[in-house]
Amino acid sequence: MTCSDHILSRRNLLTVGAVGGLGLSLTDFFRIQAAQAAQPIDSKQNHFQNSEGTAKSVIFIFLPGGMAQQESFDPKPNAPIEYRGPLDSIATSLTGVRFSSQFKKTAQIADKLTIIRSLTHGEAAHERGVHNMFTGYRPSPALRYPSMGSVVSQEFGPRNHLPPYVLVPNVPNEFAGPGYLSSAHAGFSLGSDPAKKDYRVRDLSLPKNVDMQRFGKRRKLLDIVNEHFRQREQSDAIDAMDSFYGKAFSLISSKEAREAFDISKEDDKLRTRYGRNEYGARMLVARRLVEAGVRFVSLTCGGWDHHANIETAMKNNVPQFDQGFSALIDDLSERGLLDSTLVCVTSEFGRSPKINAQAGRDHWPKVFSNLLAGGGVRRGHVFGSSNATASEPDEDPLSVEDWATTIYHCLGINAKKELMAPGGRPIEIVEGGNVRSDLLA
Repeated sequence: MTCSDHILSRRNLLTVGAVGGLGLSLTDFFRIQAAQAAQPIDSKQNHFQNSEGTAKSVIFIFLPGGMAQQESFDPKPNAPIEYRGPLDSIATSLTGVRFSSQFKKTAQIADKLTIIRSLTHGEAAHERGVHNMFTGYRPSPALRYPSMGSVVSQEFGPRNHLPPYVLVPNVPNEFAGPGYLSSAHAGFSLGSDPAKKDYRVRDLSLPKNVDMQRFGKRRKLLDIVNEHFRQREQSDAIDAMDSFYGKAFSLISSKEAREAFDISKEDDKLRTRYGRNEYGARMLVARRLVEAGVRFVSLTCGGWDHHANIETAMKNNVPQFDQGFSALIDDLSERGLLDSTLVCVTSEFGRSPKINAQAGRDHWPKVFSNLLAGGGVRRGHVFGSSNATASEPDEDPLSVEDWATTIYHCLGINAKKELMAPGGRPIEIVEGGNVRSDLLA
């Protein structure tokens, strides 16, 4: 076979033609952004050597909108009603520790959790708070920082033919991407919600007229095409394309890798235990993925921007989360995976200390709560505290930088390591953060 640059452009060959008629949209699947460029890392200037830490994988559960600390993991039962809010509190499996009354199942597994009650930053706008929590950096107009999942992909790469960074079910926001890193480290999006009856991860099945033998021949053809253009031009776009197609072929050709995404392989009783709903299905898929070898799974659940009617909103949202999350922690523990899997539950900020005129709470980044479990963090531990009205930290304020640096530490990544941004600019993975040993087991 011969090719002419006058007949077929590199872009054409790397989209439909190069796949040999398979009809796959795998470059979109991995969200390659062709114009993005990144400088290679100069290993001589980076003396930090990564090795897997206590956490072999991370399940990063993000609750968009800003979940209220008072109506979740830091209730204030003794505060005046306008601060306390409309929901009661309940005892947990930890003596003296109370959760909001809707978190009944999570309260029973509090002895497996680290409950952080003093997380703090200064970003009250949604997009800025989201950026903080996904990257460990305050947003900058001059540079797009990589998400934690993309950094993990950069530092460790794939395992067991699976993408290192998976997004469930879709790209949740613009800050969940690779930032200044190569496009090859973008997350791998399912493209379908596992709670739906017609759930099917896009592009993982061969068309009916293509068998594995024919599929292998197409792969050889793609290798020839890629080598032709690699000799003509070196760029991040070409390398990323090749990386994405390589991942795609590995996924399609590996039965074990394909089945990691298949929730139908689970026992019906376990699916019911997680909850046959959006939250439960996503958490169950996340467990399947880390069990199979995915390093970082990011999933989103619901909307928590409760400016009005927070009582009704929490009663609608929490039960699905409560069932799915408690089942996830117990399931990981029963399978012997909790020690090697770091589970994180967070939101972009908290809610204002006083109930507003619409019976809700407004944005409040001064203090909020989140959860950690497994992967090398302490169990049955409450870290930090807020004051009597949950308006600011009282003890052990925890910055986002320290929080992110500690997560990287659990993974075996030194957050002081410098990655190279465009223009040869070295950037620390997290700037100014410290490992908080008081969070670690």
